[in-house]
Amino acid sequence: MKAVIYARYSCDNQREESIEGQIRECTEFAEKNGMTVLRCYIDRAYSAKTDNRPEFQNMIKDSGKKLFDVVLVWKLDRFARNRYDSARYKSILKKNGVKVVSATEVISDGAEGIILESVLEGYAEYYSADLSEKVIRGMTENVLKNKFNGGNVTFGYVVDSEQHMQADTLNAPYVLETFKMYDSGMTMKEIRDYLNSKNVKNTRGNPISYNNIEHMLKNRRYIGEEHFKDTVIPNAIPAIVPQDLFDRVQARIALNKKAPARKKAREDYLLTTKLYCGYCGRFMCGESGTGRKQVTHRYYKCVSVKNKTGECKKKSVRKQWIEDLVVMQTKQMIESDERIEDIITLVTHLQEKENTELPLYEKQLIETETAIKNLLNAIQQGILTKSTKARLEELEKQQEELQIRIANEKIAKPRPDAEFIRFWLLKFRMLNVDNIEHRKKLIDTFVNAVFLYDDKLVITYNYSDVKTTVNFNELNGSDLECFRAPNDTNPNFSLYGDSFGFVFLLHRFMFCL
Repeated sequence: MKAVIYARYSCDNQREESIEGQIRECTEFAEKNGMTVLRCYIDRAYSAKTDNRPEFQNMIKDSGKKLFDVVLVWKLDRFARNRYDSARYKSILKKNGVKVVSATEVISDGAEGIILESVLEGYAEYYSADLSEKVIRGMTENVLKNKFNGGNVTFGYVVDSEQHMQADTLNAPYVLETFKMYDSGMTMKEIRDYLNSKNVKNTRGNPISYNNIEHMLKNRRYIGEEHFKDTVIPNAIPAIVPQDLFDRVQARIALNKKAPARKKAREDYLLTTKLYCGYCGRFMCGESGTGRKQVTHRYYKCVSVKNKTGECKKKSVRKQWIEDLVVMQTKQMIESDERIEDIITLVTHLQEKENTELPLYEKQLIETETAIKNLLNAIQQGILTKSTKARLEELEKQQEELQIRIANEKIAKPRPDAEFIRFWLLKFRMLNVDNIEHRKKLIDTFVNAVFLYDDKLVITYNYSDVKTTVNFNELNGSDLECFRAPNDTNPNFSLYGDSFGFVFLLHRFMFCL
């Protein structure tokens, strides 16, 4: 696992030793957990309340190069203190396949703020989907009216002043000739070379490529067919190629098509950076091995045991079994209406608590509007002086400025209401626990850390101070030997204490992000 370290201190009166200490502890953590540190990003005298930090931005940019898997920080407050910035940049890192891990806090992705981060992601997804529907509706109307939808114009066509596609008198003959040559037995490479010898250029003004020929021969626009999504309209544009010639070309392409190369399947280990050895406290990482019958077995193994760096004797556990156990427990938790309402209450409270500027502006606006109302009452009673008029103009200007500030705050930091949060949370109940993406979403959103022992499993959830303990002697098999399957892969296990091990305490949300 490849990692980078991000270190930061806030003000000039802090010393360089602060950075050295952060890097030292992060480096020790990386060595203990089998991570290779590629480089360090260091911001000196920059507050985490802002994202305007040079090395921080360089790190976010470099994550897109897919060179590292983990960002190590001494504590999560080194990454960001503003929850909205944290949610935004964690989302970017997540899309680039990178996780943020604290070296001194025993949490996976940070218990604080994960639920709000997920809500904001859902909020953005909601508006993205809504916008997409509107765009698709407009583009579908264009197709129905035989109008050009934008983008690159297909080779052999031009767009007229009324946005209709017409055959290009210069290049359309080359399109028809291409189909005829391929139908006669010429290869795509031979056709490409022929067109280039005629100095024919593609729509970008470059020489014709093999891909251009392949795309051309499969493009149904050349028989006059226009389509968008599920909408298909025949004879929507002028045809360049006859239907029978097009059909013969498609048959020959299918005949000459080679079997696609097999790609190696990528196995996702959903509990990576969340599953800890209960004895030594180090990560349990994904491993695989091939048995006597050439069957691949996948399991989690303690990093200390793997690297032989300590005296830990923790046994490996089969991947599918342990992930099923965690997923089913999490799914049970979100089935509770009481838990859903608790989360809604806490997220709403957190949004109000986080934004210190907005309540202040709203309070000032109320005071200003009250002062304006009092002055208007005085004017109605006949009290009108130069100072009264000047004061009224001053208050009205102040009112306008406050309204603009409030609008800007709400735009910069969207606040999903309770109904939207409930709508988002209830969607988790519809997730299919057999779908890999749904399983991943459940674990990433709700599971904080999992501590595995030989006789039990301890799960800590985000936003809970109580731990859930699953004793393996209550199950029909513990699967502690990675190559031995348990008797029941979906056990109904017993829990102790609260039925979901999930007590919501407000002080859990003392954010350090």
